[in-house]
Amino acid sequence: MSIDPIELTRSLIRCASVTPEEGGAIRLLEEHLTAAGFTCFRADRGGIANLVARWGDKGAARTFGFNGHTDVVPPGDVSDWSFDPFGAETDGDWLYGRGAVDMKSGVAAFVAAAIALVQEAPPEGAILITITGDEEGDATDGTAAILDWMAANGEAMTACLVGEPTCPDVMGEMMKIGRRGSMTAYFTATGVQGHSAYPHRAKNPVPALARLMDRLASHPLDQGTDQFDPSTLAVTTIDTGNPANNVIPASCRATVNIRFNDVHSSASLTDWLEDEARKVAEETGIDITMKTQVSGEAFLTPPGPLSDLISEAVEAETGVAPALSTSGGTSDARFIRAHCPVVEFGLVGKSMHQVDERVAMGQIPQLTSIYRRILTGYFA
Repeated sequence: MSIDPIELTRSLIRCASVTPEEGGAIRLLEEHLTAAGFTCFRADRGGIANLVARWGDKGAARTFGFNGHTDVVPPGDVSDWSFDPFGAETDGDWLYGRGAVDMKSGVAAFVAAAIALVQEAPPEGAILITITGDEEGDATDGTAAILDWMAANGEAMTACLVGEPTCPDVMGEMMKIGRRGSMTAYFTATGVQGHSAYPHRAKNPVPALARLMDRLASHPLDQGTDQFDPSTLAVTTIDTGNPANNVIPASCRATVNIRFNDVHSSASLTDWLEDEARKVAEETGIDITMKTQVSGEAFLTPPGPLSDLISEAVEAETGVAPALSTSGGTSDARFIRAHCPVVEFGLVGKSMHQVDERVAMGQIPQLTSIYRRILTGYFA
């Protein structure tokens, strides 16, 4: 059997798999992969559908992995779309639908490539396909759950490619060999409420928190590295919830988001934030507390055999040599990086998460050919 990756993409788009709904997408892929000779397992957790599909022997010396997700973000106001966001309709060379770019086309491409390889030129080794329904959400029960299931069941990958869209404008122009870390810090400054005409009887937390935010935002975290841009800190809100102009509030809250390179860890940044908050608290007499939320640590798969293999396959199929990048937000590669070397490569992502998300249909078989070439090269 052969799989038409365009038609598989259309079938997946018609599955309304808005996180955390499975929408039929995981079941559809399980059916195709089982029919092609893959052994399929479910690694569901917390109400999230997750699929693991293996061709070849468990524990093979070389096991190439693909990772992706079938869940999508909500379409928003459907009336703003030119076509039904779950209709998989076409207009010229464009295929419209939520998930067309992020990332049902990528999933269809690597599933089609893997099936074609094992049927036409079975490799000496194994292929492991992992697909989650929880990448766009909290991600606590998605790829993290799959990796926990794999560890408990003796499954492992020796290399992995995540099929997220990575190209800004032109097919083939960029691959991701790492990602910045991401963390958010929430500050609460507490003083004493009072009348603004008698400020000496109150203790205003607003200037103290404003001072802290200025110090944090004005402090350069680093100058960047060979593979990463400089880390950034953005103050995203300062709020008292105070509707009165003659009342000094009792408390004030602020939030900062940090995108950091591998010079730092979330632990080292937390220590710095706590130290700066302590200094301002001592200077002002205002109590300042902080809690943090870490979305992922910075990581890097150093340029080497895996990135070379992918670069050569991309250039052979597109004529474009991809830049090695660590830009963008987080992806599920942040979980896989502790398991095996991981690189990301996929389609042009210009319309992902937008109204009228769409993919140039010619890119889908092109991506399938790239993935097939990567598999052939890996097992050669």
